[in-house]
Amino acid sequence: QVHLVESGGGSAQAGGSLRLSCEFSGWAHDNYCMAWFRQIPGGGRERVATISSRNDVGDDTAYGYGIRGRFTISLDKSKHIVNLQMNSLKPGDTAMYYCAARMNWLCYSTEDEYPYWGQGTQVTVSS
Repeated sequence: QVHLVESGGGSAQAGGSLRLSCEFSGWAHDNYCMAWFRQIPGGGRERVATISSRNDVGDDTAYGYGIRGRFTISLDKSKHIVNLQMNSLKPGDTAMYYCAARMNWLCYSTEDEYPYWGQGTQVTVSS
C-alpha cells in the first residue's frame, strides 16, 4: 500500500526559507514520478514541482510558474524521500502543500494524473 508522509511545514518571514520532505513507501520499482502541489482555501491544487525517477531522459524536473529559481525539488531514491527546498519565500506561497505520486516516470502538471497523495503540510509566509 502506498504511503506518503509530508513534514517540514511551518511559518517563515518573506525572503526566508523552508524545507519540505515527503517520505514514501509501498512500491519497489524504479518507474515513478513524485510531485509537490499546493492549495489555498477555495482553490484547486497547483503544481509546484515534479521529479521523475528516471534521470536518463534529460531534465527530470519541472516547476510551476514563478517557482523555478526559488524552489528546488530533489529525490533521494535510497531513502525514499523527496524534498522541496523553498527559498525567497513570498506571502503568495502560503498554502497547504501536498506530496503526490504516480507509478510512471512521466510527470504531469495536473492533479488528476496523481492517484496517491499525502495528508499535506501547511506553509505560512508573513510579510
